Amino acid sequence: MALYRFRVTFEDYDDVVREIDVKSNQTFEDLHRAIHQSTGYNSEYPSSFYISNDQWTKGEEITYLPNQKRIDRGVALMNKVKLLSYIDDPHQKFYYTFNFDRPFDFHVELMKIILDETPGVTYPAVIKSTGEAPKQFGNVLNVPIAAPEGDDFDFLNEMAIGEEDAEDFSEISETVEEDDAVAKVDDEEEDEFGSEFSDDENFEDDSKLPHGDDY
Repeated sequence: MALYRFRVTFEDYDDVVREIDVKSNQTFEDLHRAIHQSTGYNSEYPSSFYISNDQWTKGEEITYLPNQKRIDRGVALMNKVKLLSYIDDPHQKFYYTFNFDRPFDFHVELMKIILDETPGVTYPAVIKSTGEAPKQFGNVLNVPIAAPEGDDFDFLNEMAIGEEDAEDFSEISETVEEDDAVAKVDDEEEDEFGSEFSDDENFEDDSKLPHGDDY
């Protein structure tokens, strides 16, 4: 049985390379699982291979764990399609997207066709692995943002408000401070004048003063 040797690279990580040998009569699902055996990813996520040209343009789709839209369109399933059905070129290319919700995109290129299997090897087989694959969900981790010097924007960070948005708050804050200052002056003036007319300290109630007899 002939073997296909594929070179698999991340679209955004050129230094991560895998070479995988797969039997020609094995399926796209076998290749899908072999890729993630080599990356350490959980392969149980909706994914698709696309028949591609030299410019990595997506063509016909072959999918895994399809959504209803793909089912309605009648997209071919990976476990039903053998690799040999789509190998028309000695350098056949497939564009591969893994996990549509948080995708990694790959370029999968046929490097050569090997006529004889190696005795004792279980296929698919990863024969070369270069570079460490990025973390499977590393592109969605919430990285803590370092607090700026001082506490001016601490409450804004908690509210997920940036410094640009904070300009609006600073304008409001300045207006409030001005209003508070005016109100304070008014209170001081009221206290000043009020004290002049306040005889509470020196005033004695007539009812408490002694009175002589009326007769």
